[in-house]
Amino acid sequence: MEVLVLGSGGREHAIVWKLKQSSKVDKIYCIPGNAGIEQIAECTEIPLDKFEEIDAYIEKQNIDFTVVGPEQPLVDGIVDFLEARGRAVFGPGQKGAQIEGSKIFAKNLMQKYGIPTATYADFTSFEKAVTYINSLEDGKIVVKADGLAAGKGVAICENKDEAKEMLEQMMVEKVFSEAGNRVVIEEYLQGQEASLLVITDGEDYAVLSPAQDFKRALDGDLGRNTGGMGSYAPTPVLTKTMYERAITEIIEPVLKGLKFEGITYKGVLYCGLMITNKGPKVVEFNCRFGDPETQVVLPLLDTDLMELLLAAVQQKLGRQTVKFRKEYAVCVIAASGGYPGAYQKGKGITGLNEVEEDVVVFHAGTRRMDHHVVTNGGRVLGVVALHHELKSAVDKVYRNIKKIRFEGMHYRTDIAERGWKMIS
Repeated sequence: MEVLVLGSGGREHAIVWKLKQSSKVDKIYCIPGNAGIEQIAECTEIPLDKFEEIDAYIEKQNIDFTVVGPEQPLVDGIVDFLEARGRAVFGPGQKGAQIEGSKIFAKNLMQKYGIPTATYADFTSFEKAVTYINSLEDGKIVVKADGLAAGKGVAICENKDEAKEMLEQMMVEKVFSEAGNRVVIEEYLQGQEASLLVITDGEDYAVLSPAQDFKRALDGDLGRNTGGMGSYAPTPVLTKTMYERAITEIIEPVLKGLKFEGITYKGVLYCGLMITNKGPKVVEFNCRFGDPETQVVLPLLDTDLMELLLAAVQQKLGRQTVKFRKEYAVCVIAASGGYPGAYQKGKGITGLNEVEEDVVVFHAGTRRMDHHVVTNGGRVLGVVALHHELKSAVDKVYRNIKKIRFEGMHYRTDIAERGWKMIS
């Protein structure tokens, strides 16, 4: 098969890397790709909002199957567009992608079908939102932009003043553009977060290894929110009991709810969970593979990914058996200086060939310039190591990330620490 992957991040590099191992895949294309992806796939520069051009490229290259990585084209309806032209494509249609594209849609869906989540209220008026915040009890408050904000549109505010300041940034200053026209204000959930990803054909589903990611820029979960500074899987935070409850109380009800709403959801459903003392509750849903969770989940998958994606599109997922490696995977993100704020691009990267043979470096914000790999984004690389002991996987990933260098490079030093401490 000739397969096309859309996207340019670490998630897409991991998808391309895993598909490359499939006996069903003859050649992989990627739009637009990055310096790492271009080593194993043929990359082409086409804007991801140019659906007609992407379709023409699929026709020209005789591509059999397309995998959509990022959320924006899914929310914009690329799956519907390509399917209408007879293309086989993995990802939910525009209606299903609302589960990430609109916090309000997701919240209303959860409320309607009894899926546990934080209590909330939504607003299009800045003044009414401020009045609501003033009516709340003292304590932490969560403020979310309704639309897409590159994974950064959620703010955990320590008090009412911080919450009102964030409201002003979202609704008045428009730091997240149109995504802040409508906001959700919800209760702060106490507990530990976990990510559960399922591949579904709208009826049946395959659950991937439960993971935990780290959104804050600095050690100890301090600093600003980012797209994710690291991850590991499987996570002991999701015990057997909590895992089973997440399946029966969240995953199965939301898939049934979507079906009742007339939505056939074929793709990845990402469930961002908070494990509270009352059980798992939904923090957010995403309509695609998580980033950086994909970088640890796919290396642990011992089943042909292409077979799973095909089965989902053909609605034959119930016939698939999913197997996993009995190891832990840890990913640490190497970020540009200044990220998640302003940062410079074009910094030369060295040491990529010095990492141990069984350590994988997934490229995210990189490009090739004059035969050299340089930085081209905030999150630059994801270094991934596997081991049958979590602490050993952690030691291995940090031993290797130290071999990589670029000006301003920074990374968290406590990824998966809470996990191996729980186990030991």
